[in-house]
Amino acid sequence: MRAESPIKRPKPKRCKNPACGISFPPQRLGQAVCSPKCALAIAPVNQEKARKAIAQRDRREIKVRKERIKTRSDHFRETQAVFNEWVRLRDAALPCVSCGRHHEGQYHAGHYRTVGANPELRFEPLNVHKQCAPCNNHKSGDIVNYRIELVKRIGVEKVEWLEGPHEAKRYTIEELKTIKAECRAKTRELKGAA
Repeated sequence: MRAESPIKRPKPKRCKNPACGISFPPQRLGQAVCSPKCALAIAPVNQEKARKAIAQRDRREIKVRKERIKTRSDHFRETQAVFNEWVRLRDAALPCVSCGRHHEGQYHAGHYRTVGANPELRFEPLNVHKQCAPCNNHKSGDIVNYRIELVKRIGVEKVEWLEGPHEAKRYTIEELKTIKAECRAKTRELKGAA
């Protein structure tokens, strides 16, 4: 015959009410205070925690709902913005690809082969480089000087590959999300290194 084991008593806990703080044996699972009086005393603190938890849950739900109703063009716009930020950070130490100047003005992520003419090269890192706003906006990219500098940076073979024919590409939403996530990771890495 086996001897019956004695009933295991719960370990004493310290009351969560800062004004009380006595040690008590809990009678229920998850009991945090020694008495109803202490429970009422810490109720406002718990209400604030509960309010914050509910607000956080609501924000997450809203984010999920917003993500669900995004269109493909919304995903394109977000991915392009994240990609452009990464390109500007990647080339931060380099001058403008077209004019070769460093200046205090705004820089863009300028495409060698335009998105309109070659949408399949939109997110190709070899096709996009840091370019000053005047060259990109007012000189239509200053393509002649862009090409000269591009040959120096990536080589003739890669420039000719960019100029060659490419298979048409229709990005899916999942592909856009993947590109966006990869560019965000690269951006974080570059910011961490700087």
